[in-house]
Amino acid sequence: MKNIAIIGSTGSIGVQALDIVKKHRDRFKIVFLSCHNNISELEKQIAKFEPEYAVITGNFHIDKNFERTKVFYGANELNNLIKNESGRIDTVLSAAVGFAGVLPSYNALLESTDVALANKESIVAAGRLMTETAKKTGASIIPVDSEHSAIFQCLVDRDKTTDFVEKVILTASGGPFRYRPADSMGFVSVDEALKHPSWSMGNKITVDSATMMNKGLELIEARYLFDLSSDKLDVYIHPQSIVHSMVSYVDGSTLAQLGYPDMRTPISYALNYPKRLNWGAQPLTPDILNGLTFFKPDIDKYKCFKLALEVLHEDKNSLMIVMNASNEIAVDSFLKGYIDFVDIYTVISKVLERFTAKDIKNIDEIILLDKRVRSETATIIKNLRR
Repeated sequence: MKNIAIIGSTGSIGVQALDIVKKHRDRFKIVFLSCHNNISELEKQIAKFEPEYAVITGNFHIDKNFERTKVFYGANELNNLIKNESGRIDTVLSAAVGFAGVLPSYNALLESTDVALANKESIVAAGRLMTETAKKTGASIIPVDSEHSAIFQCLVDRDKTTDFVEKVILTASGGPFRYRPADSMGFVSVDEALKHPSWSMGNKITVDSATMMNKGLELIEARYLFDLSSDKLDVYIHPQSIVHSMVSYVDGSTLAQLGYPDMRTPISYALNYPKRLNWGAQPLTPDILNGLTFFKPDIDKYKCFKLALEVLHEDKNSLMIVMNASNEIAVDSFLKGYIDFVDIYTVISKVLERFTAKDIKNIDEIILLDKRVRSETATIIKNLRR
């Protein structure tokens, strides 16, 4: 029996993780669930899974009392719970959206707790700090993103094989605009950006897929998770989303992880690691491989992706923090109708010009920089709207 905790239980990843737990109640026990503001969904989850604790980090409160679940409020209580219950928790699934997941992920690793990581911002903003902390405390970081889970599975001996890696190729769906002409991107609506052709995800990451910023963030994540230089990382658009990533070795061998696009596969692998779990996945048959296609992304169309490549090659996490925070604010502004789709790139590039490139290893400094960037971004967006 594994004791698990889920940060972001009401989001897409959290809901699918609980679907797996429901099918395997003999294998998993929920210590706590957390959400930001979706208390109606959290109440249903509490009733169904009866966790020992629940945490709401946003502004809403639950009026009712639960017989077997104690409810806490605020991000501080979430982090306290991670510390106080660390001896009982085997794995924390970090599935919060955005920078909000960074400190909880770090605290879990600090307490020697394994982290099933679906919050890519934890590595983008604090990659070296996270991986070094995991090494010091003996905790494991098991990636949940389908691409990084694929790489994780293809690196047979992760501590010894990276020297023999020739290239790691992450695949991308290309989002809803993979065939759309570059000169029409200025007319993209919110509804169009949210129509992902392959995956069902939250709004923020769906827009990131439409700009391909998500793939830029994932390259940075792969750089730190697997200790790879940027020249060993590449991206191909793969519309069928069957090959999730591949690793080429110096001897000419290439290993790839394949499967139908369903996040419950990497989630189940992370939760039950190192053993696999039968959650009811549709088995892949060879005929599905007929007609698979791959092509390079058009960086003139995906300007956010191009920006992320530049930040990756600079290899300074201050710029990664800046890019990530400004992207979060810009995407939120686009979703609210304050700026146009192409303005997301404009905002991020303007914010990046205001900050210097340097390495930051202290968690408090990382949090402080993130706050500064959000303030700067809000100002730029305000001026852009005039």
